Amino acid sequence: MPDASGRTASTWPPPGPSTGGTPYGAQAPNQGWGGYASPGIQQPGPYSGSAYPPPAYQASGYPAPRYQAPPKPGVIPLRPLGLGEILDGAFQACRRNPVATFGSAILLQAVVALATVLLFGNILSSLEVFESQNPAPEDLIGAFAGFGVAASVAGVVSGVALLILQGILVIPVARAVINQRTSFGQAWRLARGRFLPLIGFGLLSFAAGLVGFLLLAGISVLAIAGLEDYSALVIVPLVLGVAVVLVWASTKLVVAPAALMLEGTGPWTSIKRSWQLTRGNWWRTFGIVLLTSIIVSIIASVISMPLTFAVSLLVGFSSAASSTPDALSTLPLVAATQAITALFTAIGYAFQAGVTSLLYVDLRMRREGFDVVLLREHEQAGAGRTDVLPGGTTSFGHRPGGPA
Repeated sequence: MPDASGRTASTWPPPGPSTGGTPYGAQAPNQGWGGYASPGIQQPGPYSGSAYPPPAYQASGYPAPRYQAPPKPGVIPLRPLGLGEILDGAFQACRRNPVATFGSAILLQAVVALATVLLFGNILSSLEVFESQNPAPEDLIGAFAGFGVAASVAGVVSGVALLILQGILVIPVARAVINQRTSFGQAWRLARGRFLPLIGFGLLSFAAGLVGFLLLAGISVLAIAGLEDYSALVIVPLVLGVAVVLVWASTKLVVAPAALMLEGTGPWTSIKRSWQLTRGNWWRTFGIVLLTSIIVSIIASVISMPLTFAVSLLVGFSSAASSTPDALSTLPLVAATQAITALFTAIGYAFQAGVTSLLYVDLRMRREGFDVVLLREHEQAGAGRTDVLPGGTTSFGHRPGGPA
């Protein structure tokens, strides 16, 4: 009698070794759970004691689908990623492009370390005023001004270097996803047209932070003036609330540099893109970024602290044996400490930037089917070295955030 698919139990599939000569649909001994014969599978065999293929495929007469692993042309499989895959992919991307990633990070951190050492003399001269018995008011004002200028210059240099580093390192990591290697010069060449928008994004972030700080300071002053001893009841919850808002906003904007560099968007558009991509994934994004920061901090501290201590002992012994002034004898210690700190900070920043870049790729795969775009770009790029930027308008002309 014909079944729902029009096949008769006595003729489909034909009797043979795959079904043991039993008509399809009839029960037979030792042919799987529920008495089903598995079409296309030799009995007895590795599936003779299981319900594979499922009864739905057995009833239809078609072979059961087999699992096929997602393609992995580069450092990650082209599907939504887990935490371990993001961390491993970031490490593999840095290992495949060591000069473009670690080299760029060390170069920019060396600039920061050099600026810190050069400003150290100004800071020492500012602190010498406090060693006198009765410093004049103008000397105190000058010392505070000198210290403030040195700290501000060091902060600006460090902030700009970190921002540029985040932007540059997105390129080799993202290209490693489609199995493209990136040289040091190629990374800087592909990134140089995006430096101004990147600095614009940094200025927007700084302006928002400054406005928040001024509002906090103003409200705190008003609370102290109006409530006096009870002002802490307002200031403490306010400070905690501002800290929570700062963490929340920073997480929402964590992939904005990657969107700016790869999609060719402006500062404000990249902010909106990051806001959109992290929607519904805030806790996951926050957890990955926090865990990466903790891992990098622990590893850097464990490695750099013994080296810094050993260098301090050597410089201290050499300074005690010399008759040079205190400022000059301390300068080698500062230079050596900054060199060690810059080295391990650069390695940590490179790894963190790799994680952030892959987090951007993962969020786009989850929301926009970005894995299909990446697979097509990998096939079109081929094995040769090209200047392709995955997912951007500079690659193969599709619109970011839209259909490929």
